[in-house]
Amino acid sequence: MSFDPSSLAPFAASVGIGGAAGFLIGYAIKKVMKILLIIGGLILVGFIYFGYHKVLNIDWNKIQLSVEDGLSGIVNMTSGKIPTEFPSGGDQLISAALTNYGIPITGSIAAGFVIGFIKG
Repeated sequence: MSFDPSSLAPFAASVGIGGAAGFLIGYAIKKVMKILLIIGGLILVGFIYFGYHKVLNIDWNKIQLSVEDGLSGIVNMTSGKIPTEFPSGGDQLISAALTNYGIPITGSIAAGFVIGFIKG
């Protein structure tokens, strides 16, 4: 049985395209996050400035309670139970994933996203 390099072409294409797409997505998300954080910081500085000069009356305790409620809601949503047992037939699952290129493209998108996020 001989190895045919052309059989890797679809696999290599999916990994390359997935990595490039992940890089672009990670890069763009980090740039958008930076812009939003800068705008949010400037708004917060403006509120503090106007509060200091008594132009605005800001109830910081109410803001703190709202932020705490929001964060506790996020924690409650993300603390779901992780299944301890996975369905049997792992060999069939791996075979199907490699046949459909689901794992390689997902992995390459994730790796590209991380690299793009770091470089952004």
